[in-house]
Amino acid sequence: MTRKHKIIYWVATLWLALGMTSTGIVQLIKMDKEVENFSHLGYPNYLLTMIGVCKILGVIALLTPKFPRLKEWAYAGFFFTMAGAIISHLTMHDAALELFGPLLLLVLTMLSWYFNPISIKHVNK
Repeated sequence: MTRKHKIIYWVATLWLALGMTSTGIVQLIKMDKEVENFSHLGYPNYLLTMIGVCKILGVIALLTPKFPRLKEWAYAGFFFTMAGAIISHLTMHDAALELFGPLLLLVLTMLSWYFNPISIKHVNK
């Protein structure tokens, strides 16, 4: 793994962890704007708690050394959650600005996964 790949991995992973942690906390404490957003998209409020907990657990999995299979599950969960958010906003014909957060987190998820040293070892074998 080159130094450039390590830098890309850590920058993407730390920004991803920050984004997932902050949005997970917002969902766990059920901030008014987030509850309103979920209602607008047609989702029940209890989903906020489920997604918030999963985001926090996913961040812990990403930042914990080893456990490659657990990391893959976290990446998959982040990918499907952000893809679902994008599709939900598109379905509701929301403004393009509403897509920025989920799209950024989706790109960071893919970058972090792609440049993950464990993933690269498996790809190169």
